[in-house]
Amino acid sequence: MATDGAAPADPKKNLLTFDTEEDVAVALAKYTAELSAKFAAERGAFTVVLSGGTLIETLRKLAEPPYLGTVDWSKWHVFWVDERVVRKDHVDSNYKLAVDGLLSKVPIPTGQVYAINDALSAEGAAADYETVLKQLVKNGVLAMSTATGFPRFDLMLLGMGPDGHIASLFPGHPLLNENQKWVTHIMDSPKPPPQRITFTFPVIKSSAYVAMVVTGPGEAGTVKKALSDEKTFPLLPVEMAILQDGEFTWFTDKAAVSML
Repeated sequence: MATDGAAPADPKKNLLTFDTEEDVAVALAKYTAELSAKFAAERGAFTVVLSGGTLIETLRKLAEPPYLGTVDWSKWHVFWVDERVVRKDHVDSNYKLAVDGLLSKVPIPTGQVYAINDALSAEGAAADYETVLKQLVKNGVLAMSTATGFPRFDLMLLGMGPDGHIASLFPGHPLLNENQKWVTHIMDSPKPPPQRITFTFPVIKSSAYVAMVVTGPGEAGTVKKALSDEKTFPLLPVEMAILQDGEFTWFTDKAAVSML
């Protein structure tokens, strides 16, 4: 997937580096819009997975011309790779973060934005979310990976923490080894709030495309470890996200790769 204005990509790592966060935002919008058109044409649906943190702000260019008026938003189906088990209107809710940002500015049908059931426990919310995904597979909205037998989302837009966690999969946590469930729950997140749901590694690894978006100097040390040719163990969760049959691309600015 070509992206204008980037430094040459490392063919081994699919690393795109831009001068500034603003440049990353411009490139990420173009990349996402191109994939939206591709999957809407091929499948009649575009399944997009969001994460929390600064990602929603980096997607801001999608709500501006030319994308606002040209993207077929009616084909979008929006999910969350992880969610804090709080009310939808709580300040910690990733759903609220996205709705207050990008989703309030683009005309995606409300029935195609899949929040967790915030009336349930963490365990119940995870099970319910997996049930929703399985119904969407039956309806033909969500694809399945023939390589893994897990759902194959068209695009996951991910960030990572300074500790290398992605979704709510944290270094050293037993959930890193979950290989049966699509969605599971965590009661003891080392980063508050402690109760969350999260997609599991088999689902993340089954994606058609993953964009790992990292800007600013805060994760520069983690980026260095993740992209090093000399692996040290234990691996960080971000290092474990090796796609089975998909394309993983890093979108970074110069500050994020300043230690490479």
